Amino acid sequence: MEVYATVTDGRGKYADHLNGDNFTVLDEKSPQKLTAFEPQSNEISCVLLLDTTGSMQLALPALKNAALRLISELRPEDSVAVYSFSDSVIERQPFTMDKAAAKRAVLGTQAFGDTALYDALARIGQDLTGRAGKKVIVLFTDGKDNASTLNPDAAIQRAKAIGVPIYTIAQGEAIGHRDLLEQLEGISKATGGVAFAIEKPSEIGRVFDKVSEDLTHGYLLTFQPPPSASPAWRTIQVVVSGPRGLKVRAREGYYPE
Repeated sequence: MEVYATVTDGRGKYADHLNGDNFTVLDEKSPQKLTAFEPQSNEISCVLLLDTTGSMQLALPALKNAALRLISELRPEDSVAVYSFSDSVIERQPFTMDKAAAKRAVLGTQAFGDTALYDALARIGQDLTGRAGKKVIVLFTDGKDNASTLNPDAAIQRAKAIGVPIYTIAQGEAIGHRDLLEQLEGISKATGGVAFAIEKPSEIGRVFDKVSEDLTHGYLLTFQPPPSASPAWRTIQVVVSGPRGLKVRAREGYYPE
């Protein structure tokens, strides 16, 4: 079981240079032995999942610029994949370390169609299955889902099962749908990501800057889950030792396989 953890101190600065001995994973309050540990310096695989529905016509240029900047800030050893979604999901660039190719994929997006947000999340989860190492999903949307075959509960359950940190960024029309904002916040919180809500396209760049900072400061912990006869959700907690005031952001649990 993989657990991604981001650690900050009392001033909100990243706590780098921790090692595996600083971390304890509690599975249903029971300490588990770590079987692997990857420090914050290891390479990451980043998925950009961009809403390109018709309502994105005005916001798309700002979104493209912010996405290009985020790609530029990834390290040479990091990989990035680019997907867009409207009423269907399009893989515009499979995982690559070629940042120029990823940027071309972003620039090729156009705004059209309805919003199949939940189906897009499910597709990304399938594509990430079996990919080793640190992974993260950055999801941008400006509207309420109106075209998915999956319902919100099923999509959220699948996202939580994947366990990859999901950063959600809601903008425009999405701000007016409280239920959507709560769903996005629930997805981010349960997976160890962060949910953002912005009022106008000009704020997209600032949010992407925060996400890009987070991407290179996370730890990956791995443990062997104890046997479970029930498929029910199991809670986990990551505890970190070290200087006082450290705070951990990590996934909140998992579904036994």
